[in-house]
Amino acid sequence: MDQQQEQSYFAHPTAVIDEGCRIGEGTKIWHFTHIMSGCTIGRKCNFGQNVVISPDVVLGDNVKVQNNVSIYTGVTCDDDVFLGPSCVFTNVINPRSAVNRRDQYAKTHVGKGASIGANATIVCGHDIGQFAFIGAGAVVTKNVPDYALVVGNPARQTGWMSEFGQKLEFNAEGLATCPESGQQYRLEQGRVSRIS
Repeated sequence: MDQQQEQSYFAHPTAVIDEGCRIGEGTKIWHFTHIMSGCTIGRKCNFGQNVVISPDVVLGDNVKVQNNVSIYTGVTCDDDVFLGPSCVFTNVINPRSAVNRRDQYAKTHVGKGASIGANATIVCGHDIGQFAFIGAGAVVTKNVPDYALVVGNPARQTGWMSEFGQKLEFNAEGLATCPESGQQYRLEQGRVSRIS
């Protein structure tokens, strides 16, 4: 829905929403957040304080963006993504103040259900898989597979996570069960998938 039409979302009086944004029903935008022109925001998203969403960013439904997060042009997030406090995305590999590289923005895609921890940095041009879990303070410098748990600087994979955010322990047959949900998972050839 274009913001000029009937407003079906909440925006705090201190929030700034530029023209040309599409914001889904039930979304909440809190104090001092700036959503720039051309953004597409899904339904039932939540933006904390001091968030910056640069032009043309696309976020799916139910995306949770915590305080002090910066999401720059070139980033897309699928449904149910969690972005922890003060995490940041970049969009240029080799920035220089005196060199304009606006035509060189690298894209970053965050898959459905992924979580990015507090103060993590996602270096542009690297995709985050579905239900991946990026630990607090991690610096992601390469693609992250579905369900992977990565931590550190540079981020390294240390395990696998369930869709409920629980660490998975695979047996000799490559099977694991989420201790919270009871969902079952299979690890084959370095990839995890949920068993229907």
